[in-house]
Amino acid sequence: MALTYKVLGQSAPAAATLTDIYTCPSATFAIINSVVVCNTASSSSTFRVSVAKDGAADTLAQYVAREIIIAGNSTTELALGITMDAADVLRVYSTSGSLSFNAFGVEIV
Repeated sequence: MALTYKVLGQSAPAAATLTDIYTCPSATFAIINSVVVCNTASSSSTFRVSVAKDGAADTLAQYVAREIIIAGNSTTELALGITMDAADVLRVYSTSGSLSFNAFGVEIV
């Protein structure tokens, strides 16, 4: 099995828009080691992170972080260790549209 450590996805989603940041490719497994969230505005904001098995429609059961407050002009890291199978989707959401998300991990082929 080949391991590739990499930036799995980056996004700065529009306000109140659930956004796919990473979809695990076919014939691949992935581990999301961390998601770094950066607030580029001076006011606080709220964010969400979810994992959809096989890209399923959004449900409350998928959330690994929900309604997390991040202060203005700050950065926070979620050390997650999420395992993903082919077609699973990592999604992010920002209430303000001033947040950027970076997912780091490894793909296993």
